[in-house]
Amino acid sequence: MFARKVSIHLKANGAAEFKKKIEGEVIPLLRKQAGFLDEITFLYPSGKEVHAFSLWETAEHAEAYNREGYPEVTKMLASVIEGTPRVQTYEVLNSTIQRPVAVAA
Repeated sequence: MFARKVSIHLKANGAAEFKKKIEGEVIPLLRKQAGFLDEITFLYPSGKEVHAFSLWETAEHAEAYNREGYPEVTKMLASVIEGTPRVQTYEVLNSTIQRPVAVAA
């Protein structure tokens, strides 16, 4: 499993609009990406900074999203963020994420 962490500074009073865009636009786009597993977004208590972690089956899936989907996401969020988001990548050593179980025919 592979993870991408995106650190974002929000515009003043941008937290509510950011949450709306993540839930209504970004997550639906992520769910269409090959290898996408989960998205976890953390908001600092100040409401000014966000860390968004996306989990992917492989590094290749995350890299494909970075090239093809992520530019669209940055456009979706442009009205609520300040500066350039910082992206970091990680190999996941362990996780308790529940993977779908194949249903027997």
